Formats: sequence, structure tokens, C-alpha cells
Amino acid sequence: MKKFLVGVSALATALVLTACSGNAGGSAPGGGAVAQGGPVGGTTTTSAPATSSPTPTPTPSSSSSKPKPTSSKPKPTPKPTPKPAAKPAANAAAVPCKAALASPGVSACVDLSALKTWLLQDGKVIYGPVKQLPGKKGHATPTGVFHVSAKVKNYHSKQFDAPMPNSVFFLPGIAFHTGSLSVYSHGCIHLSAAASQKYFTTLQNGDMVQVVA
Repeated sequence: MKKFLVGVSALATALVLTACSGNAGGSAPGGGAVAQGGPVGGTTTTSAPATSSPTPTPTPSSSSSKPKPTSSKPKPTPKPTPKPAAKPAANAAAVPCKAALASPGVSACVDLSALKTWLLQDGKVIYGPVKQLPGKKGHATPTGVFHVSAKVKNYHSKQFDAPMPNSVFFLPGIAFHTGSLSVYSHGCIHLSAAASQKYFTTLQNGDMVQVVA
């Protein structure tokens, strides 16, 4: 009887052990591998499927900036600057000095009544007319054809104790020079400072000077 009870107890223990190790469809603690009974009494280990996050598909970069149009406006063509009209040549016909007009080289003409004077070269006007003031009554400037005899830059008249800048003599004691254009002279031809400078630099010894009434 004792042997029979021992056999039954051993069989019961074996059945409990077999139930614990099989656990079909169960999961091991901690989510590990599950051991299942093989067809020949062995065990096959099956790992749980690894979960992996899906790799994002790269989105093609799209540039939203459009190329700027390169249609620049053409620059306006600058208008050519009009050239100033050429000044008409001085009218030699207005010069009353026939001898001075016919003389080759440089010459001067003095019109006593018109209070004008010119510089000429080969019969053409190169300067003037400019205002001049001749000798007063009793000291009239002589008329005729003369020639430059001397030039003195800073002449001083001893007779009248007066300065005569840019003196160009064409008669003894008679000259073109800087002087008043409101007071008549003692026979000389008064010119402005600018005009007397021009006469002084242009006229040379021997050049003709014609004075008409």
C-alpha cells in the first residue's frame, strides 16, 4: 500500500513539473524568449520581433524662390550738347581806315568822331571796336597815317605829371595808354586798362596807326 501511494505521489509531481515548463502560448516574465515543446521533445527558442520605427522618406527640397527677371530697362541715349553758334566775324566794312585795312600785318584804326578804335591784321578785325577818348579842344589828336615808334610799360608824363601805363607812341608825345574814358586827353588816345594792355602786347614798332576824323 505504501508503494502504491509513493508511486501516485511521484506521478503527480511529474505532471506539475511538466505543466510549468510547457506553458504553451504564455510569455516569459520581462518579455523574454518563450520556450515551447518541440516535436522530438527538444526546445526551439523564438525571439520576439524587434520593433523598428519607419525610416522617414526624404522630402525633396523645393525652392520656392523664382529667378528674378533680368529685363533691365535700356538707358536713354544722352542727347548731344548743341555747340554754341560761332560768333560772326567783326565787320571790317565798319572800319573807316582805308590805309589800315590795306596794310599787311598788324595795324590800328582810330575814329575820332565815333570814339572807337580797332586792331587789324591783314585787313581783318582782330580786336574791337572799343571805346577811346582822344584829345580835347585845343589839344586835338592829329589825323593821318603814322607808325608805332616806341612802347613804354609804365611811362610817366613829366609835362603833365601823370602816369601813362601801357604807352604805345605813334607820334612824339602822342600815344595809346590807360586813361579816363570820361575826361578828354591832351592829344593821347585814352583806353581802358584791358584795351591798353591788348594794344601794348599786339602793336610792335613799325606797325601802322591811322587816325581819321
